[in-house]
Amino acid sequence: MQQYPVRWNAIAALVALGGTVTVTQAEEAVPLPAADVVVVSATRIGHTVFDMPASIDVIDATRIQQSQQRVNASEALAAVPGLVAQNRQNYAQDLQISSRGFGARSTFGVRGVRLIADGIPASMPDGQGQAATFNLDMAERIEVLRGPFSAIYGNHSGGVIQLFTRDGEGAPTIEASYSAGSYGSRKADVNAQGKQGDVGYVLDASRFETDGYRAHSAATRDQAFAKLTLTPMQDAKLTIVANGLRQKDTQDPLGVTWATYQRDPRAGETDATDTQTPRRTLADRYDTRKSIDHQQIGANWEQQFGDDRLRVMVYGGNRQVIQYQSFSRAFQAPATHSGGVIDFDRDFYGADVNWTHVSQLAGGKLSTTFGLEYGRSDDDRKGYENFIGTQFGVKGALRRDEQDVVSNLDPYLQAEWQSGAWMLSAGVRRSTVKVSVDDRFVSNGNDSGNLEFSHTTPVLGVLYRVSPKVNVYASAARGFETPTLNELFYASAGGFNFNLKPAESTHLETGIKTRLDERTRLNAAIFQVRTSDEVVVDSSGGGRTSYRNASKTLRRGLEVSLESSWRYGLSTRVALTALRATYDQGFGAVPQGSRLPGVPKANAYAELAWKDSADRFGAALEGIATSKIYADDANADQAAPGYGILNARMNASQQWNGWRFRQFARLNNLLGKNYIGSVIVGDTNKRYYEAAPQRNWLLGVSAAYQF
Repeated sequence: MQQYPVRWNAIAALVALGGTVTVTQAEEAVPLPAADVVVVSATRIGHTVFDMPASIDVIDATRIQQSQQRVNASEALAAVPGLVAQNRQNYAQDLQISSRGFGARSTFGVRGVRLIADGIPASMPDGQGQAATFNLDMAERIEVLRGPFSAIYGNHSGGVIQLFTRDGEGAPTIEASYSAGSYGSRKADVNAQGKQGDVGYVLDASRFETDGYRAHSAATRDQAFAKLTLTPMQDAKLTIVANGLRQKDTQDPLGVTWATYQRDPRAGETDATDTQTPRRTLADRYDTRKSIDHQQIGANWEQQFGDDRLRVMVYGGNRQVIQYQSFSRAFQAPATHSGGVIDFDRDFYGADVNWTHVSQLAGGKLSTTFGLEYGRSDDDRKGYENFIGTQFGVKGALRRDEQDVVSNLDPYLQAEWQSGAWMLSAGVRRSTVKVSVDDRFVSNGNDSGNLEFSHTTPVLGVLYRVSPKVNVYASAARGFETPTLNELFYASAGGFNFNLKPAESTHLETGIKTRLDERTRLNAAIFQVRTSDEVVVDSSGGGRTSYRNASKTLRRGLEVSLESSWRYGLSTRVALTALRATYDQGFGAVPQGSRLPGVPKANAYAELAWKDSADRFGAALEGIATSKIYADDANADQAAPGYGILNARMNASQQWNGWRFRQFARLNNLLGKNYIGSVIVGDTNKRYYEAAPQRNWLLGVSAAYQF
């Protein structure tokens, strides 16, 4: 099998792809559509991206929805510098998302990065979130905040990803779409939207099915979404959002060893303990799978009082999960085993209330936000044997029974002062996270207990307008990241891990934002993050992972994004990231200077796109490259090699009376390379590697009618 290590000249080639076009007649080019998008991340006061003292990118609806199946946010997030969003080809474990290296160790879901949808948290109080709950079909934009200002959102360190869905507007519209592609991938979606009087509505339902690229990776996902926007009184807006996600028996292909990947990237790992001939894979023998049933509803009330504003947000929901893992008590000491089947029923709810007051101070405008956020999740959690007699992959004897409660209570204060060319922003948040365990299965020891983590996270930023086209800024913050409930569940010696401490970090960033002209925008930032007590993988196998606190880590990096529009409908986009993330102090068998696992040293995205003047046809060539990724702390095992791939997409649209028709085609990995798309950090059995698809295709059509 060929390997494809990435070299700096490969990244340079991607830059060339994004910047080879030149123009001499500026008036024939089209201005960038997202240049003046107003965002609310970072300061909570609406500003354009250009006027924010922070690294923040906006992904608009076109990029999210056109020429995509709208199942995985990773496709749209690929164009954001500083962010690594990988589709693991494993719908049982969700996407792998990291921001400036935070979150790369997560074995499932998203941690280290706060997820928010329409102002309502998609992350639990412990910091764990699920990107699968995002409804991409109705997305209007995604804001991606990185660096110091993410500390104002509390318990996490890497960043904030906020999804905003569209409001219902205009005459009633109904739309149906269907897409299909390689490996039995198919999705059907139907939605309706409109506005009657003061009530806007959006409704959406979809089903996604796939046979999976990797062995034992088939999945079915049903999603539903509803949004109402009302104006019950003058200067007031009420938004109600409900969503549901259901995945029944989603197969988990697990990771594989380097030898298995080289033999067949799509194959599963063989179970050495299996007595059958030929031996079954671990995934097949244990029938590793997960079922998810998730519902959530929330409401946002916004009331203007002149220049002042009151916001009240409340939400609640339920999440039920049952997961079958690939290990058994037959191979573990009974005292440390809590079952190979995880079964929990979680109720969660929370609220956020804040008031923004605007006044004059020292010849400038002062905007001050006072707020209080509360969240709570309550798990009824059980664990069972995953065998009965000689049959594996079935629910057996009870091995765990407990109630797990996590809550957070966070008061916060933010202030922003503007005068002339200067903008000063400051904030402080006091986060208190409490964890309570009530163990009802005490035959293997009583794991009941409580934990409390508290930390104050200040942030400070300054922006100076050098000219109407150039802004420079600097920011700093202290952050912290508590262990998630999943990271506390297992200690290496068995039982609940009450010894884990939160990681604390210091963030520094400086950057420049320039509008070279109305068609070209360049953003660049350099940053440094020092972290103590980093939470790292202690051992991992069969879907179960235990964690420990490591020593100090150091992250230093550079992010650059360049967007341009040219004549003849051409546009380019480039996103480059260079990140040196290392252990600044050795621990155990890990020497100082070792690279943080799961974090590439460099990655790049480049795009050359075209659309006609009437926006009826479009096409683009995309390039993605990343350097090698280590999967273990000591960097002793085989790293996942770097790679570079090319994708192509085309789209078309037509109008006829009240109808709008759209079609798209996408061809990914044009050169058909074999490469590892993601790694499972710290797997004890060295089953680190998760292969990405070779050349694959996707076709989609939609029809919408406006009454």
